[in-house]
Amino acid sequence: MLAMVQMNVRIPLDFDKQEAERLKTHEKQRFQELQRAGKWRHIWRVVGRYANVSIFDVESNSELHDILTSLPLYPFMEMEVTPLCRHPSSLHEDDR
Repeated sequence: MLAMVQMNVRIPLDFDKQEAERLKTHEKQRFQELQRAGKWRHIWRVVGRYANVSIFDVESNSELHDILTSLPLYPFMEMEVTPLCRHPSSLHEDDR
């Protein structure tokens, strides 16, 4: 199951800077782990914002929920999830 997730990160300005950097480091490690596992297929930065648009390839909504809530920056994120399916005109067979 493919899903597009739009993530906006909103760390409060008065949040401890060292803790924010620690969380960002762990977020990157978690992202790369999920990318290597094939779960987080794509990520694009939204220009001018601390935000991204990502494509996930998961077995279920529950798996996606578990992945998203496991992200170190999750408490500071606003997310919008859009389920996707293969377009019949796509030339890419791996678009499930």
